[in-house]
Amino acid sequence: MIALKDILYKVTLNAVVGNTSVEIRTIDFNSKNIAENDVFVAIKGSVADGHKYIDSAIKQGAVAVICENLPDELVNGVTYVEVDSSSKALAIMASNFYEEPSGNLKLVGVTGTNGKTTIATLLYQLFKNAGYKVGLLSTVKILVDNKEYKATHTTPDSLTINKYLQEMNEAGVEFCFMEVSSHGIHQHRTEGLHFEGGIFTNLTHDHLDYHNTFAEYRDVKKSFFDVLPAKAFALVNIDDKNGLVMLQNTKARKYTYALKSYADYKAQILENQLGGLLLKLNESEVWTRLIGNFNAYNVLAIYATAELLGLEKVEILRLISGLESVSGRFQYFISGEKITAIVDYAHTPDALKNVLETINSIRTNNEELITVVGCGGDRDKTKRPIMGQIASALSTKVIFTSDNPRSEEPEAIIKEIEQGVEPQHFKKALSITDRSQAIKTACQMAQPNDIILIAGKGHETYQEIKGERFDFDDYKTVQEFLKQLQK
Repeated sequence: MIALKDILYKVTLNAVVGNTSVEIRTIDFNSKNIAENDVFVAIKGSVADGHKYIDSAIKQGAVAVICENLPDELVNGVTYVEVDSSSKALAIMASNFYEEPSGNLKLVGVTGTNGKTTIATLLYQLFKNAGYKVGLLSTVKILVDNKEYKATHTTPDSLTINKYLQEMNEAGVEFCFMEVSSHGIHQHRTEGLHFEGGIFTNLTHDHLDYHNTFAEYRDVKKSFFDVLPAKAFALVNIDDKNGLVMLQNTKARKYTYALKSYADYKAQILENQLGGLLLKLNESEVWTRLIGNFNAYNVLAIYATAELLGLEKVEILRLISGLESVSGRFQYFISGEKITAIVDYAHTPDALKNVLETINSIRTNNEELITVVGCGGDRDKTKRPIMGQIASALSTKVIFTSDNPRSEEPEAIIKEIEQGVEPQHFKKALSITDRSQAIKTACQMAQPNDIILIAGKGHETYQEIKGERFDFDDYKTVQEFLKQLQK
């Protein structure tokens, strides 16, 4: 048990009704989880308003309520605290409740449209191989040293973040690498965390269903760097025009990386093939099994971060050469019929363009490049025709299919993707709504030495249709179909 006043430390309070010395058991923002002596934090979400569930939380035993608007009727014996932002208050309270666990390790946040998962996961892998105890908070999974948990969001809610950070403290973790999404920043999930550094990858067309404009999306990302402390580092990709924007107001130590521009950390691609990349990082050469220009940026960011965190250059280069690709990120295999199948999470126009350009730069053009791609439902609709234009222009054949349609009709999504196909590419494209059938068709179309790219879902092992999740794994599906063709 802990006193309410102790977890309200650093929270800006507008009004308090009741006793803040009351002892509380835990905090929660889901009224269904509330029990005796708990604090209920009423959050105004995009779907539901937690203020509607204050009475329910009190009936279940809440002794304190954190809210943005005090209820008209107050219950005797319950402490009410009014704040400007319940989500911001929750993040600070969560950090206090779990005894500020982020301050006991070196936490590095990775933000940007593309590359977050790869950079965070490979930094975890690199520092683990260097002999450290390491934590990871990513889209794919949460790792507390060797212990793995399933991830549900790119950036978990602030209670979950601090709970895992405390577990990392108990496990003796020294470094933690964390994906920081624009949603997470905007919803104050990272408030109250102590960051050792922040990495900016790039900014491209995404999440405009949530952020009204690209400028708003950019400024939300920038706000993460605005609050970094002077002792932290801010590492940004300045080949992206938004890189220097991220550094404008930060107090952190400023570092840059690039392939095309003058920067503190510079990379040059010496060789690019399906087996990997030969890179020159500043003045040193290194071979990596990662593939493509986009991964050259990722490796460079990893190299710079490891050096900024105190590892020796020679050791970093040795560790980079041993890194393995991340699940669902340019994950490939070659079948017995010599057909190359690639599964990638590319679900934005820029990411899809990067992957297709990488494949085209490696292939000989004597083989077909067959792309299977869709777009998620209930998400930014403006990118759909752009994805169709890119996929049809950069592939020899393309199959448009269902991704995670969610509440939308998959056929309607596919029609919007098809609108981007230019007339000269009409004959290349076909549409098959069922994703399994689309992948099977791509496998049947492929001849020896051809390449199949399945884009959009990557590591995901499900399809979300009308509120239900169904088991579906792109990598396993294409493996099975290509094996059947060998028989």
